[in-house]
Amino acid sequence: MKYIHKSGTASELGGKGYGLARLQAEGFLVPEWFAMSPEAFKESLNDRQWRAFERADIYEIRAVLEDVALCPDVLAELNAALHQLSDNGAHYAVRSSAAEEDSVNRSFAGQLESYLSVPTKAVAEKVVAIWRSAFSERVFKYRSETEKASASSPAPAVVIQRMIVAQCAGVAFSADPVSGRRGVVVISAVFGLGTCLVSGESDADVYEVDRHGNILRTVVGAKNNGLRSPAGRGSPRDVPSGEQTVRVLTDEQARDIAALAHQISRCMGCEQDIEWAIEDGTIYVLQSRPITTLRDLPDPQAVRGIWDNSNITESYSGITTPLTFSFALAAYEAVYRELCHILRVGESKIAAHREILRHMLGLIRGRVYYNLLNWYRLLALLPGFTVNRRFMEQMMGVKEPLPDDIVKPLSAAGLGERACDAWQLLRMLGALVWNCFALRQTTERFYIRLNRALADPVPPLVDMRVDELAAYYDSFLGQILARWDAPLLNDLFTMVFHGLLRQLCQRWLQGGDELANELVRAQGGMISLEPATRLREMAQIAARSPQLVEVLRRGQPAESLRATRQIPELAQMYDQYLFKFGERCVEELKLESSTLHDDPSLLLRSIGELARGISDARVRGAEPSSTASVEQRYRKALRRHPLRRLIFTWVLRNARVGIRTRENLRFERTRVFGRVRRVFVEIGRRLRASQLLEDSRDIFYLQVEEVLGFIHGTAVTTNLKQQVSLRKCEFEEMRRQPAPPDRFETYEPVYQGNQFQSGTGVQKPPANGEERCGLGSCPGRVRGRVCVIKDAPTSPPPAGSILVAERTDPGWVMLFAAAAGLIVERGSLLSHSAIVSREIGIPSVVSVPGVTHWLRDGDLVEIDGSKGTVRRLQSEAAHA
Repeated sequence: MKYIHKSGTASELGGKGYGLARLQAEGFLVPEWFAMSPEAFKESLNDRQWRAFERADIYEIRAVLEDVALCPDVLAELNAALHQLSDNGAHYAVRSSAAEEDSVNRSFAGQLESYLSVPTKAVAEKVVAIWRSAFSERVFKYRSETEKASASSPAPAVVIQRMIVAQCAGVAFSADPVSGRRGVVVISAVFGLGTCLVSGESDADVYEVDRHGNILRTVVGAKNNGLRSPAGRGSPRDVPSGEQTVRVLTDEQARDIAALAHQISRCMGCEQDIEWAIEDGTIYVLQSRPITTLRDLPDPQAVRGIWDNSNITESYSGITTPLTFSFALAAYEAVYRELCHILRVGESKIAAHREILRHMLGLIRGRVYYNLLNWYRLLALLPGFTVNRRFMEQMMGVKEPLPDDIVKPLSAAGLGERACDAWQLLRMLGALVWNCFALRQTTERFYIRLNRALADPVPPLVDMRVDELAAYYDSFLGQILARWDAPLLNDLFTMVFHGLLRQLCQRWLQGGDELANELVRAQGGMISLEPATRLREMAQIAARSPQLVEVLRRGQPAESLRATRQIPELAQMYDQYLFKFGERCVEELKLESSTLHDDPSLLLRSIGELARGISDARVRGAEPSSTASVEQRYRKALRRHPLRRLIFTWVLRNARVGIRTRENLRFERTRVFGRVRRVFVEIGRRLRASQLLEDSRDIFYLQVEEVLGFIHGTAVTTNLKQQVSLRKCEFEEMRRQPAPPDRFETYEPVYQGNQFQSGTGVQKPPANGEERCGLGSCPGRVRGRVCVIKDAPTSPPPAGSILVAERTDPGWVMLFAAAAGLIVERGSLLSHSAIVSREIGIPSVVSVPGVTHWLRDGDLVEIDGSKGTVRRLQSEAAHA
């Protein structure tokens, strides 16, 4: 036949017909059917109707279709096909079957007409009615919402199917279309035809069946009084008292339909929305189409993830490129494997949990987050999990701990495991005590290894071939990451002793954090203070020449450098600064960041701005205050308690040494990242010279393993230009998207269906009100105009202003030198901004929620670094 088909392509059968053909080919029981192709519609148009379609006027098309009719050839084929389908006067279902209908992207559910229980003599009339419905206003609007609608869109194919005498019917979703559970089949069932479900004549029964055939839930709906359950249906379940309700399906029938739904989904290659009916105890499939809502829904039964950026945003804020993320991911794995070794975790236990170590971080919309559940799982490997849990939360700066119901399964253990845990705890405590007393020697050995690894290579990096650079990188990391013991241990003990100091100040001295901050500040020997000191020295020299100051503040880097060279003393100090701190740039742990060697603009402008402040007497010298008075306070308070004084002095000494060493070791981390950056920059230059990349800095859009794989022959994609182009487009889109919140949950797969929205209900701070509270990190009170910096700074704030930022990193120290005070939205008492501001001696408050949105440039504020308060005295608008 020319117009009637039982098999063929989707264009011949339409979406619904093509689905029925596939079901039949796979052996599923489908009522007899055939499809009338869209060619029948074209053949039935007369000249006037064709001209209307050529003009593509939707209103004219609707008018001329009022008198369309099947042409004789089409009608003859239809009657012959109906006779073959059934010759006993059966009724038929006449359904639309547009090409897009029942597709993965759009269902077209309810948009085109369909008719049930149509007698033979009325089939042709209903076919024409379906054709007309394809050009209705609602269909045109539906198309326009998802594509460019066309008035001359093709008419649909039409499926004609034998009506079966159904005792019950309904739909079955092979996955829950509401919650997204892929492992649950949801069945709706009514007595009689499925039209009772659509029309609302009866409330459907709902059955939820898991993949193992267990019926999770049965809800029996209220039935039309005229409907009765067939004999032998069995007793109702979950029947509300007083309702005239009976179950439509037995448990066995529900399981059979659920199994059928799973089978069809496997054959169709995706989750399906299935219409079914039961006639004489046999289950028939009336149609099947993809569930289109699932692509936007995560599966709540999948692996759960909790993401938190806490204090990691201090190191990796905003968009982070693939090269940096892949390097950081590998570094975290290596470093925390080393921590497990230090704490005497068995090698077999580490190997069994290697996937945890490999996924400590995640990249969500281009931003780096802690995979928080994996951090807890890592901690659960260590003995004494219940005790250590709170400590880890403090160490990571996690503001909101996990609920106990999530953490409890991680620590569940039997009697034998608890006994083993106790033994392991003793071993770990012994290792910690040993490492605590050996920390100084461990740190000295670490510096020896680090300096050896950071020695200038031979030949220099600029002269190495690309394969030599890759080999050098592997060797360098092998020397560094495999023995990152001193930074790990020092961070660990610093957290312990600083926490103990705060508690002792509160219990024994009634002082709290303010007293603890006073005691640990201004101890000297901290390398993070040196850039600010050198910057001030250079500014004092530059301040002698007002003309030089203006060039430094406003000139181009080349012009500023030429002016600087005119003063030999300043030029020498500038070169020495670059030699030692050239890698200490803003966002220094991002490999893509430009260093001061690449772009010294911020350094030169900072010198000029600070020099201007010194000339105008708006910036006082950094004078770290003496801690003698507070030391006398604690000695006086504890003079009658010699044991307490001994303990307090020991804790204080270790806290001071730990904080100073922590900052100094962070500078060594800067040197390591600087060397890695230089290696990959050189690789990028080689690839650019070979025309494998458009630009040498395109290397940052590749992952470490992709770069090395290209060199070593293990890459699966070798068109680097095309790969970089795709990544750039994707990351540019991420920059336009709103940043995810500080904390949110996902279900795997992480990048499908999850919206990355906070579910904790944490409210943002109110927009009104003139005072905010945070953590006072450096005592002192100061008033001044604020300079709000929301992104990476490109120029220094005006001298004498109060610097306001979402977060800072070690590279911001250039800006601290000229600031009168510091307010930071993120951070803790051991964050870099808190430590350095204490050493420089500028009042500071950290962890002030929403402060960068509350304050505006030019607002007059007063900060109290002792109490941790920020008070706005005058808004910028009022000042203007």
